[in-house]
Amino acid sequence: MAKIKLTKNELKVQKDALKMYRRYLPTLTLKKQQLHSEIYIIGAKAKAVRQEREALEQGFDDWIAVFSDQDAFPEGIITVSNIRKGKGNIAGVDIPTFEGADFARGDYDLYETPLWVDLAANHIEQAMLLDLEAEVLDEQVRLLEQELRATSQRVNLFEKVKIPETEENIKKISIYLADQQVNAVVRSKISKRKIALRNAEASERQVEVL
Repeated sequence: MAKIKLTKNELKVQKDALKMYRRYLPTLTLKKQQLHSEIYIIGAKAKAVRQEREALEQGFDDWIAVFSDQDAFPEGIITVSNIRKGKGNIAGVDIPTFEGADFARGDYDLYETPLWVDLAANHIEQAMLLDLEAEVLDEQVRLLEQELRATSQRVNLFEKVKIPETEENIKKISIYLADQQVNAVVRSKISKRKIALRNAEASERQVEVL
């Protein structure tokens, strides 16, 4: 604990600080709860997107053997040309949002290429779209978890350090000032008694002279 001045001004500083900590702590606690909730919701959504991706693959098992034929379906025939992202904000945290993606297809002979190649390409685009959406959701979770760690640290700092420390400082200063006030009263009474005693002695001397 840092050394503090045992003065009335310092007492006011400490009381103002305690008031501020108590005012912001509920807000931080609420933010912490909101972040927990949003992380759970987004994590569940990312899981659902990946399950949809798996279901898409399972429903396309008949194509797997064909996909393995590199001559029939050349690698790299489908590429992502653009990922469309927006901006969102959750509990004061800026996050990316997924708005879609654009794909480019390599050149191939429409007459010599089987019809199933187009169908397979469409399927792959859908799968890639789900993968990209899941990645953006993962990024949202990462950013929110980062903010959650920082917020949790602030909550712990206020609850376990700053508020108890400030309360102890206020108690210490208050006791010291109260003691000083008692001592001042005692000194004042002693001083008055001495003055009264001196006055009485002076009066007696005057009487003796007379």
